[in-house]
Amino acid sequence: MNKIKLATVWLDGCSGCHMSFLDMDERLLELSTQFDLVYSPLVDFKVYPEKVDVALVEGAVSSVEDEHKVRHIRARTTLLVAMGDCAVTGNVPAMRNPFGPLPILDRAYHQNACAQQQTPCSIVPALLEKVRPVHELVEVDLFLPGCPPSADTFFSVLTDLLAGTVPNVSSLTRFGV
Repeated sequence: MNKIKLATVWLDGCSGCHMSFLDMDERLLELSTQFDLVYSPLVDFKVYPEKVDVALVEGAVSSVEDEHKVRHIRARTTLLVAMGDCAVTGNVPAMRNPFGPLPILDRAYHQNACAQQQTPCSIVPALLEKVRPVHELVEVDLFLPGCPPSADTFFSVLTDLLAGTVPNVSSLTRFGV
């Protein structure tokens, strides 16, 4: 049996989706016999591979780095899943949209700083004017809403994807899985 190449990606979000993914516990071990995790913040792979079957993308697109990363991932991925409300709608990261990036940076690095009041320029990537959900920049094949989606939802979706079927996410969220 050929294993699928699975990637998980973390853009601008809290990592709650990845935590929920891990909350599958022993079920994740069962499923892992059917996929190779080829890129993820959970492992130490630095380069996104050329051909990935499924990518689970967590987080909104809020920086130039995020935008570059999601476009790069989309170009190398067969099926892209926006996982979690930040990826699907922008959610909490998009709360900065009414203010813009400059007032947010000023508040964080000048008004709230007691020492060294300066905006970092080498560590913090340039922020986009607006935080956007993933589908506004690249084509998304499957939306997996939730903040975060439950471990049961991840298990159901991955089970279907590994079986070669497209999951019916609306039935999962409607019944609270």
